[in-house]
Amino acid sequence: MTKVKTGDSVRIHYTGSLLNGSVFDSSDGREPLEFTVGTGHVIKGMDEGLPGMVVGEKKTLQIPCAKAYGPVNPDARQAIPREGFPDDIPLEIGTQLQMQSPDGQALSVTMVEVNETTVVLDANHSLAGKDLTFEIELVSIN
Repeated sequence: MTKVKTGDSVRIHYTGSLLNGSVFDSSDGREPLEFTVGTGHVIKGMDEGLPGMVVGEKKTLQIPCAKAYGPVNPDARQAIPREGFPDDIPLEIGTQLQMQSPDGQALSVTMVEVNETTVVLDANHSLAGKDLTFEIELVSIN
């Protein structure tokens, strides 16, 4: 049987959960996720967990935060004066916005604190600082 190796294009079904069992993402009801192993299109722990698998095999990957979305970076939080926001943007905790980084990259941020004078935006990934579990099934290797 052919085993997955770095550079192979694969298709997997997956369910991602936190250590407490709550599911944050799944391919259930969707097409399998397709990517090339080892190219950084998925988190490092997933790239490292696939080599050696065969089609039809199921596996549980325990991925520490360092090989997932990394630790929470306190420098990725920034307080912005409240008056710097247009009136049509709701200033509510949890509001997600798209911004542009200094180098022109699109950057997703979330409002994590709102007070009378400032709004704190957080550019950390919502799963930063969390260890993850993925139940995966290898559907195909190309």
